[in-house]
Amino acid sequence: MLGEAIKSFPVRLADTHRSLNHCPLRPPTRLAPVGTTLYGIPPSHPSHAARLMVERKGLDYKMVWLLPGIHFILIRTRGFRGGTVPALKLDGRKFQDSVAISRALEQAKPDPPLFPADPHLRMRVEDAERWGEERLQPLPRLLTRWMAVHRPDARLLLAKDAGVPLPSVASWLNSPVARHLARNVDADGRLEETIADVPKVLDQVDELIAEGVIGGDQPNAADYQILTSVQALLSIGDLDVVTQGRPSARAAKRVIPAFGPDFPAGLLPAESLRATARS
Repeated sequence: MLGEAIKSFPVRLADTHRSLNHCPLRPPTRLAPVGTTLYGIPPSHPSHAARLMVERKGLDYKMVWLLPGIHFILIRTRGFRGGTVPALKLDGRKFQDSVAISRALEQAKPDPPLFPADPHLRMRVEDAERWGEERLQPLPRLLTRWMAVHRPDARLLLAKDAGVPLPSVASWLNSPVARHLARNVDADGRLEETIADVPKVLDQVDELIAEGVIGGDQPNAADYQILTSVQALLSIGDLDVVTQGRPSARAAKRVIPAFGPDFPAGLLPAESLRATARS
């Protein structure tokens, strides 16, 4: 019975995507290429970045939420070579990762734009988007994967947020997969370093806002790339002392609808948080 529930899981979540996709940026009229399908997993901030960019473009699309933990298998069954999400099918073409998706969307439907028309400003947005993917995006991913291994309560929160059938059972069964995903990013070895990086990286986000690269009236590709990662960090209660009250936090709350579970304080190790306070 559990196997049948898991087998049907992506379809069930696809049917409920509207409840996950409340976004003030979605226009009332959608002009879309035929056959636009976006694949992601509910806890993935890059998946939400891609979702919001698709909606910003006003595209009529199908959202397929895959089962976390085995999504790297499921996405390949959809014809993609890599095992990562977000993944987009757009007019018969396939794209993976949020940066590639932003470029594909801009080419398919230039208006409303995700990048400024001015070449210099566009270069700054592209650089910021790339920095967000390479430098900021991995931070909440590593912290979440560490908590999923070492804190069963966190794993249960993720299962409930994803709508997994029998979340208590599923979170227990998913523990080997959680350990595998954590090893992929060396979560144990890099935990303290990652926590210490959070205020430093958010300082850079605040600078991008002050310089007008992100945080403007019209969100661009870098806004979606960066501020979804900030929103993911804001969901970790242990980080409140270094995340809340910043320009980046205010921008994330304004531009990015909340997603994923809220992780209460007390899940990250106190000694690592003390090291962050000293930094």
